Amino acid sequence: MSKISVRVLLTIGFALLGLIARLDAYTNNIMVTGYWPPTNEMLRPFSDDPIKNPQGWQGLDWEGRGYNIYAYFPEFNNYPMDQVGTGDFQVDYQDTSADWTRITDLVKPVAIITFSQTSQYRYGWELELRQRNLATWANDFVAPFQPTPAPPDSTVPAGYIRYSSLPVDAIADAVRDAQLGVVPRIDTTSFGGGFLSEFMAYHGTWYHDTHMDPMDPFRNVAAGHIHVGNLLSVSQSRAATEISLRELIRHVDFVLGIPEPALGGTLLLVTWGIGLARRRGQ
Repeated sequence: MSKISVRVLLTIGFALLGLIARLDAYTNNIMVTGYWPPTNEMLRPFSDDPIKNPQGWQGLDWEGRGYNIYAYFPEFNNYPMDQVGTGDFQVDYQDTSADWTRITDLVKPVAIITFSQTSQYRYGWELELRQRNLATWANDFVAPFQPTPAPPDSTVPAGYIRYSSLPVDAIADAVRDAQLGVVPRIDTTSFGGGFLSEFMAYHGTWYHDTHMDPMDPFRNVAAGHIHVGNLLSVSQSRAATEISLRELIRHVDFVLGIPEPALGGTLLLVTWGIGLARRRGQ
């Protein structure tokens, strides 16, 4: 056997051992969430709920990249008259917290993007860097109108700031380069708004900070929030979502040390098979 063949076999062997060794260190599940349109509609193909998405779940081993994308969002009967919605992540503090705990326990996401609508940057794709653990929030639509408890995170003081761990520069550059009519912006000076957007965003960054340790059995590599312009079409926002997910996956692979599939597809096939076994952390 030639030295080149031995080297290739050893490379494959070590890569497979690395993949197997990491099976219990993280899942290959990515969680995305939405609120008001267009964020719920743009995520619909990634819902594995056949009622929400009768066209069929597109998230399983999405684009052959080794990750399953799971989307959760509310439905609205007559938006904007209906501001609260029904189902997962109603626009309500208590519902958001309860659903967050239930869904993250199910998915155990290795990465998270939370999305919400903004009318301030109507064609924007605004990547939020900072989220606060507020004691007082803007009132929601259903009593009790404030979070219970407030602040939601008792492990840190009120006003504590948690930071996005998304690859914000890469996402912004990729969305801009795609020329979709979507205007990316990285918010480095303000916060998520003090309403449900920032509340959801804080839950994402809080989850990351709690599960970021490489020794955590369900490690989270990255989490952060994107505000989506309310005048973007579903097709525009869906394309920008896919671009953001590709950049997120590249970042997660880099952090985890997963190599590019450069060995004739062998590693990709094995990774895909292992990924299926890890679905939803099982």
